[in-house]
Amino acid sequence: MRKLMLAMMALIGFTLSANAQQTPKKADKAVKETKAPATKKEEVKGPLKKDGTPDKRFKENKEPKGPLKKDGTPDKRFKENKKK
Repeated sequence: MRKLMLAMMALIGFTLSANAQQTPKKADKAVKETKAPATKKEEVKGPLKKDGTPDKRFKENKEPKGPLKKDGTPDKRFKENKKK
């Protein structure tokens, strides 16, 4: 009898926790839809995001700000190239 009760409580607990995690948040969707697209137009070599801005995950869209080394990577000795 104890095993049956423990098994039923575990089953109910897993069922309720699984349902709680699958519920999508509706407020997040409303915020995403109200975002305004970027008004700044630029010449972009690489891929774009859905809103038309350059996707900075790709090497073609990244621009180093300071001096470069001989191999083309940013020189970390300069303040402009260090991360904040």
